[in-house]
Amino acid sequence: MSMQQPKQRILLVDDEEGICFTLGTLLKKEGYLVDAAAGLAAARGYLQTTQYDLAFIDIMLAGESGLDLLREIKDSAHATQVVMFTGCPQVESAAEAVRLGAFDYITKPVRYETLIAVTRHALGTKALNDERERYRANMDAILRTVTDSIVMIDRDGRLAQFNATAERICGYRHDLIGSDAVGIQLGCGGKCLIALLDSLNNNAPRALRRIECRALSGKTRIVSLTATPVAESDGTLNGAVAVIRDETELVELERSLRNRGRFHGIIGASAPMQRVYRLIESLADVPTTVLINGESGTGKELVAAALHDSGVRSRAPFVKVNCSALSEHLLESELFGHVRGAFTGAVADKVGRFQKAHGGTLFLDEIGDISPAIQMRLLRVLQESEFERVGESSSIKVDVRIVAATNQSLADMVSQGTFRQDLYYRLNVIRLNLPPLRERLDDLELLVTHFIAYFNNKLSKAVTGVSDDVMSLFRTFSWPGNVRELEHAIEHACILCKTTIITVSDLPQDQLGSISHPIASKNNHFHSLPSTPAAKLSLAEALSTSGGNKARAARLLGISRMTLYRQLEGSE
Repeated sequence: MSMQQPKQRILLVDDEEGICFTLGTLLKKEGYLVDAAAGLAAARGYLQTTQYDLAFIDIMLAGESGLDLLREIKDSAHATQVVMFTGCPQVESAAEAVRLGAFDYITKPVRYETLIAVTRHALGTKALNDERERYRANMDAILRTVTDSIVMIDRDGRLAQFNATAERICGYRHDLIGSDAVGIQLGCGGKCLIALLDSLNNNAPRALRRIECRALSGKTRIVSLTATPVAESDGTLNGAVAVIRDETELVELERSLRNRGRFHGIIGASAPMQRVYRLIESLADVPTTVLINGESGTGKELVAAALHDSGVRSRAPFVKVNCSALSEHLLESELFGHVRGAFTGAVADKVGRFQKAHGGTLFLDEIGDISPAIQMRLLRVLQESEFERVGESSSIKVDVRIVAATNQSLADMVSQGTFRQDLYYRLNVIRLNLPPLRERLDDLELLVTHFIAYFNNKLSKAVTGVSDDVMSLFRTFSWPGNVRELEHAIEHACILCKTTIITVSDLPQDQLGSISHPIASKNNHFHSLPSTPAAKLSLAEALSTSGGNKARAARLLGISRMTLYRQLEGSE
């Protein structure tokens, strides 16, 4: 069976031809590739064209010193292992050879066993050095490409390595390598180094989220850190590494987006809605019951969904119940479930909404409409986190967060005796008041754009916007139905719109009938739009209302400009 031939190359440098021939023959029999040089000039020629893993050099060459070649090899090909040998051993020359980087020093005559043992040992060490160098080069490449700061300490808590980002931002210097991390002062307070040492000492990961750090520039940065122990394959602790991420720009971006126009499906960039968003974020990860107050159509269900989706319960169910849509008997069964035979028609067991929402959120819409009996049962669930299904005596434990909503004043209902005071206090731990649309008119354009895009997709339309007159009308309307009413108005207009721009004539007539809208004339005087629907305006009234602007008059009448011109010609 043929053995796999090693690829290591060896250079023999000796002015005695017999020794080169003998040693070369022995090494070739072991499978090595061997070149022999009789002096420094020949050796240099080989070294210029070939990379060698190992070189055997006689320290005493004819009129030359092998130590000179050793120096050259260590300067230009430092990975090559060098073994010196001589027939006249001297302590001084041996010490000088080792000082210059020789792997070993052996004397002549060279025994076969010694030659092979030293060769294998030298090449084995070179393989380890090469592997270590590849690892270091790979690590350096990784550290250069990573944009985060990376800092490593050894098992004794001394600074071992860092990347260019840590040097640039944190101020690490190469002269600090080997220094005790405890004593390194970078002018930043040292929170990251403390966390790194803590990870090493406790052999456990550490994380710091968004701490303030003063960089070399003097500017305060916001960084997050993850420190992790580094262990050998046998579990021996070898140090710790910290990844420090600069999140300053992200934090600033988040701050700038606090005036965001969309939040978990809610549309609005106005100041009242920004307050709602911040409150939702504050309440997202707490189990506290939340009561959402708001007029009909303000988006209470969207807010409840946002509370669920932005919190720790987002992976669990979000279950909705409209309390006003069901009778007391049906609502009790829907909420708590029932067992087979509990009442007429109960032909099978039913899982209630509380059970379905286990681990998640139960949204009780129109909570003010529940009966006193349901109020009592709901109070017990809030107090004890358990209930019984209808027709069953054993209790069921649940982990459910309650979010309730109403457009009524529960406090007034308590005063009137129609709502339990103790339940009110349980529900009203945190109240979130939704502003009506008339108090957030700055959101009108965002909402109109959103609904137009939605109905374009739904109705296969190509509406691009609304006229200035329509937007002006929208801004003076009281919106008793709030966002829901605006949505219906846009849907109605998209259906009727025959062009790409929604005009006044496309709006619902019952809505137009309640609008009083000032429109500027060409003389900057203002006229009021009569409460009469646009379709009933006369030609004269439309021209008067529009201040003589024929295009605007045509829109008020719901006709084209050409039709308006024909009517004007016919009236002359």
